[in-house]
Amino acid sequence: MTEATLDVVGIGNAIIDLLAHAEDSFLTEHKLNKGSMTLIDEPTAERLYAAMGPATRASGGSAGNTIAGLGSLGASCGYIGKLRDDELGAAYRHDLLASGVRFTTPMASDGPSTARCIIFVTSDAERTMNTYLGACVNLTPDDIDEALVASAKITYLEGYLYDEPHAKAAFHRAADIAHGAGRKVALTLSDAFCVVRHRADFLDLIRDRIDILFANKAELLALFETEDLDAALDRVADMVELAAVTLSAEGSVVVRGAERVRSPAAHIERVVDTTGAGDLYAAGFLHGLTRGLPLAECARIAGLAAAEIISHFGARPEVPLREFAGLD
Repeated sequence: MTEATLDVVGIGNAIIDLLAHAEDSFLTEHKLNKGSMTLIDEPTAERLYAAMGPATRASGGSAGNTIAGLGSLGASCGYIGKLRDDELGAAYRHDLLASGVRFTTPMASDGPSTARCIIFVTSDAERTMNTYLGACVNLTPDDIDEALVASAKITYLEGYLYDEPHAKAAFHRAADIAHGAGRKVALTLSDAFCVVRHRADFLDLIRDRIDILFANKAELLALFETEDLDAALDRVADMVELAAVTLSAEGSVVVRGAERVRSPAAHIERVVDTTGAGDLYAAGFLHGLTRGLPLAECARIAGLAAAEIISHFGARPEVPLREFAGLD
C-alpha cells in the first residue's frame, strides 16, 4: 500500500449558503419548518431570497464545511462536488482552491444552476435551511477522481447527497476505490429527515462500506428506530469500526466496540448560530484521527471546532482552528 498524500477527501453537495437573521413570525408567514432542512425548487429559492433580509454569502455544504474546517486545522484535503459554471459556481471553486483544497471535479456547462441553501437564523440560534440542490445532485460515478480518493487516508461521504441513484452509485464507487487502496471510509448521516428518507439504504451502506460513522443523537435514534440511546450505540458498534455521536449540550460519545469515550461540550459564552456544528465536529475528530491521536483527544478537538462555529454567524471558521484548539 502506497503512503497517503492527503488526510481527507470529502464528497458532498457543493452549495453556496445565503444566511440571514429572521423572526419566528417570518418562518410562520412563509410556512417554514423551524430547525429543519427542506428541499426546495428554484422558483421557491428565488422567492425566499427576495423576501429575506440582508444576507451573508459563503461557500457551504456539509462536507465542504468539514473540509474547510480540516484545512483550518492544518490538514491536507481534497473535495469532490458538482458545480455549474455560473457566478456562484466560480465563487465556490475559488474558495476551495484559495484554501489549498485539491478540487478536480469538472464544472457543468449546462443544466441546473449551482446549488444554494437559504438559511434563516432565529434569535435562539436555530437554523432553518431551505436547499435548492441544483447542479450538485448531478454528481455521477464518472466525477469520482480515482487517484484523488486513493491518495487520502479517509474518504468522507455526506449523507445529504444520497438522494439520487447516480449519486448513490458515486458513493459506492468512491468507497470501493478507497477500500481497494487500503484506506478508510467515513459517512455523516447529515439530518434526521435524511435518515428517515434513506433508512434501509443507509443501513446497507453502513454495513457494507462504512468504517467510521458520524451522527447526532436524533439521527442515530432515527436510524435504528428507537428512543434508547444505549441500545442504538450498541447496534452501531456492531456495524462500524468507529462511531462519533454528538449529544448537543451534553457533548459527545465515541464508540469503538465495547469502548465508550464520553467528552463534555466545550464552553462558549453565547450560542449564535448552530449551522455547521456537526460538520466542524467531524473536522476536528478526523483531524485527530488522521494523526493517530487517542479518541478522547479527537473528541476534544472536535468539540472545540464545533464550539468556534456556533459562536458566530456562518459555518466556516472565523479564526484559525489549529490555534483555537491549542494545537500550535
